[in-house]
Amino acid sequence: MATVYRARDRRLVREVAVKIIHRHLRENQEVARRFVSEARAVAKLRHPNIVEVYDVSDAGDDERYLVVELVRGTTLRKLIAEHEHLPPEVAAIIAMEIAAALDHAHGLGVIHRDVKPENVLVATPVAGGAEERASDGDVPLIKITDFGIAKLLDAQGVTSTGQVLGSPAHMAPEQIEGGDVTARSDVFGLGVLLYEALVGRLPFDGKNPAQVLRRVLEGTFTPADKARPTIGARLSAIVSKALAHDAADRYASAAELADALRSELEALGFTEPRKELRSFLLAPADYTAVYEKLIVERLVARAESARADRDIPLSAACLNRALAFRPDDAGLLAEVATLGRRERLRKNLRSAAMAAGASILVAGAAFALLRPGADRTRGQQTKPPQETKANEVEADTRPAPSARRVAAPSAEPPPKPEGPRSRPKQPVAPVRATQVNETANVRITVDGPQNATVRIDGVQQESWFGGTKVLQVGPHRFEFIPPNTECCEGPHVLDVFVKPPDPSGQPQMVRGVIKFRPATLDIPGPAGWTASCGTLGTFVIPFQKQFEMKNANLTGECSLYPPEGVTEAPKALVFKLTAGGTFSVR
Repeated sequence: MATVYRARDRRLVREVAVKIIHRHLRENQEVARRFVSEARAVAKLRHPNIVEVYDVSDAGDDERYLVVELVRGTTLRKLIAEHEHLPPEVAAIIAMEIAAALDHAHGLGVIHRDVKPENVLVATPVAGGAEERASDGDVPLIKITDFGIAKLLDAQGVTSTGQVLGSPAHMAPEQIEGGDVTARSDVFGLGVLLYEALVGRLPFDGKNPAQVLRRVLEGTFTPADKARPTIGARLSAIVSKALAHDAADRYASAAELADALRSELEALGFTEPRKELRSFLLAPADYTAVYEKLIVERLVARAESARADRDIPLSAACLNRALAFRPDDAGLLAEVATLGRRERLRKNLRSAAMAAGASILVAGAAFALLRPGADRTRGQQTKPPQETKANEVEADTRPAPSARRVAAPSAEPPPKPEGPRSRPKQPVAPVRATQVNETANVRITVDGPQNATVRIDGVQQESWFGGTKVLQVGPHRFEFIPPNTECCEGPHVLDVFVKPPDPSGQPQMVRGVIKFRPATLDIPGPAGWTASCGTLGTFVIPFQKQFEMKNANLTGECSLYPPEGVTEAPKALVFKLTAGGTFSVR
């Protein structure tokens, strides 16, 4: 869309960023017509999480440019690529900051239309810097930019509907179908961004834009906590609501999404989100080293509090997430097993109470029929009195089956039967967390090449993709082996403790990661030209650069623009990058 320069504002003596629109765009009359009006609409936004627009070119200027706030740092796209995925609470803090910015813009009638990691700038904090010296230490480090650019680019006539041109993987279904683009469309885009920051990959992915668009319209994706269990069910539910296919089922506003994230963060003790983010950005390795211990402690504390309040689902969700961090922790396994037994006991006792209530009603009816002077021939009663009496005794004294199954063993001997009608209770064996030779279902996923080889305890698995494996509860070794060493790194070895079956029936997830090797793009000429290569970036030719690969292959296009003063027309270059390989233009 533009070439960006760092510049100095001589009048105000400050450094700024200047975006000069590419020549082929500024020569488009429709783009030129819209540019000033769109820029002025964005310039009225004043929010700490929005890159501020300082100045815009006039309609009569030869160039079309924007002068905006200079942010020293990186993009969220590069941050995710560097770490593969972010700690869940860090990702939630970033999304909360973006949501606040979007809500401000929506209040002024401005829809972003292209919320994605490339459009989120992350300022680099400096130890002892201004953001640390601030009295409240609450300086924003997240800035969203390029409001309205997708709408502006649509003026080129790329779409025939007059709707927004955006990034396929981040577009809401109604945006793809040419419907109304509203604040809820930005909520969807933010949901996609948050999912990618949490999981390390997009919820809707494909080999080409057409596949991606189809999957967005189908609305099916793997829940975040299933793709990466350490995210937890609570945060995953927030993401899923933001990604609802029907706009009416999403959060009504970006502010609602921010509130949901803030509530979840505060429940786990993250009450100063900007300071938390700053700590991570200053020293990611140090932060991650203490993060796991801290979050597990807080999850266990929250689980205990929820259990005391009889909120069993919340307690289970917290313990399951803690167990995802420490699958071999015997203490956590015991807590989960105990909670499962209590929940089953609670449900069975409830069933027993209902059955007992029904027995009381039947017994009451029987008493009415047997009392002196009762008319046993009234209505449809045709059974002999003796048979009716036998049925009444059965209903009045037999304990509910579910109550017999879950009766807890007692240290004291059971009371002796009273009267000939009572039946002796059956002895009940104690419930164990793990029984001998107990098995559980395990589902295997691989981040990386899907033709990878998977071995479990040294045995190669012929069919592991998409189904489940039945494994004995206990320790197992999983090996994820790449198809070859040229494309990928590996193998990846995981020692996993297969847990007893989940009461909900959900299989345990085991996720292997096989990283693709970077690919190299080599463009030696024409020297002095500029290559704009989409999401890969813009570079001055000649250049040779390596790029991280999320898939085995990546096909794209670079637009080559001549330097100023050269009248030669721009050129198009189609490239195909292969993991571990080099694509050279000769």
